[in-house]
Amino acid sequence: MSGFRYSDRGVRIAAPGLARRERPLTVHHLNQLLLVCSLVLLIAVAAVRISSRSGLPSLLIYLGIGIAMGQDGIGDIHFDNAELTQVIGYAALVVILAEGGLGTKWKDIRPALSAATSMALIGVAVSVGVTAVGAHFLSGLEWRQSLIIGAVVSSTDAAAVFSVLRRVPLPARVAGVLEAESGFNDAPVVILVVAFSTAGPVQHWYTLLLTIVGELAVGAAIGLAVGWLGSWGMRHVALPASGLYPIAVMAIAVAAYAAGALAHGSGFLAVYLASMLLGNAKLPHWPATRGFAEGLGWIAQIGMFVLLGLLVTPHELGADVLPALVIGLVLTMVARPLSVVVSLAPFRLPWQEQTLMSWAGLRGAVPIILATIPMVNGVDASRHIFNIVFVLVVAYTLVQGPTLPWLARTLRLAGGPEASDLGIESAPLERLRGHLLSVAIPEGSRMHGVEVNELRLPTGSAVTLVVREGKSFVPLPTTELRRGDELLVVTTDQVRDAAERRLRAVGQGGKLAGWLGMTGNGTPGRRR
Repeated sequence: MSGFRYSDRGVRIAAPGLARRERPLTVHHLNQLLLVCSLVLLIAVAAVRISSRSGLPSLLIYLGIGIAMGQDGIGDIHFDNAELTQVIGYAALVVILAEGGLGTKWKDIRPALSAATSMALIGVAVSVGVTAVGAHFLSGLEWRQSLIIGAVVSSTDAAAVFSVLRRVPLPARVAGVLEAESGFNDAPVVILVVAFSTAGPVQHWYTLLLTIVGELAVGAAIGLAVGWLGSWGMRHVALPASGLYPIAVMAIAVAAYAAGALAHGSGFLAVYLASMLLGNAKLPHWPATRGFAEGLGWIAQIGMFVLLGLLVTPHELGADVLPALVIGLVLTMVARPLSVVVSLAPFRLPWQEQTLMSWAGLRGAVPIILATIPMVNGVDASRHIFNIVFVLVVAYTLVQGPTLPWLARTLRLAGGPEASDLGIESAPLERLRGHLLSVAIPEGSRMHGVEVNELRLPTGSAVTLVVREGKSFVPLPTTELRRGDELLVVTTDQVRDAAERRLRAVGQGGKLAGWLGMTGNGTPGRRR
């Protein structure tokens, strides 16, 4: 791709010895683009393995790939279209929020909703104010620039938080608050950044507050409505192919964002809430849907970070390193802890949990994407703002990401191993008015050693087939289940949910799950 420049009208050819001219994109250019994109994806996939072993956040590797491909790297790709970056970044963020919402368990997030909402509103306001004051007085920035930076960096990144929560077992309350906050706080921050980046005087605080509350209310209403209607339809309509279910679920989630945004509400909140309802609705072919959404989420992250890496110009960052480090220090050591303490004061959480939440305010692609808003709106020194945000995110992600597991262990908040949850996939039998559950017994499941009759499934459901070591057989009531087995359970519509709850309960507590009070709706023993 050396010698190519992106422009709004096409591809600019800069061949040696020839006058520069612009041509429309051709099949030859498409072939080159596909080759580069496939190689980037393969390198990015390999980078996930490296990051998981080293503890280095994968987003930094993706940014590095983009920088290496850029005009200061070996790729010599000249890309400076902030508007296109913003559009693609928004689309990627929609996919990431949808994937995160689909993986959010209602039982974990329900107790944390009030605390997370407080952090997403009161906490963001405190963080924006403190960071803006620090940027103005310590770095000499004008108030408008300081407010924009304060708003941009006050949003925690959903992709970074979801990624960390998958690797670090935290108490349910801490994980629930962090997860919900990262899904909720994008909406008010986007409103603030747009308001501060608009030409003319900044609106009064009460006007901004009413705008934020109104857009959040509209977005929440649309998200809940679309999610409920979508989950009801997916459970009652049998599609002709299992591969259509993941596509339909993601289409519903994206429709929630679009409907929310078009109704002048928060599309980001709408897609997160709709996805969360879909993710907890026990939809047919759920493992396939979850895997499809996770794959799209990875593609969105990789594409978004690489594009942001292309947009940055490393040789221009020198003058912005010191202001970025100073503002980041104010944000990390003052603004974020103060916002956590103030917003969580009514909930009286232990200081250990508040300390961890303060350090777990991870930044990622979202602040960098939001930093393109003032560039698109033509705000003075907008490139300076973008560079500061970029350096800040990279520098403090290098510090916070790898040290978060250590801090959780030091504060004794890192959870221990839990019983592995069952993989249950449901396929609707529309004409027979029933469901076929495919149950995989993983390593660590307490269903190992339980006899079929000890499952005590509700009347109207039965284990009809067991697949063990590649061989299938019809089990007897006394057949002992083992790790690695796959079961086929047939249920009627009426008892499908009850059968699934019972299977999950036995998987968590063994044959004594009923005596231990397990219902299959939650996992006991987690600190709250």
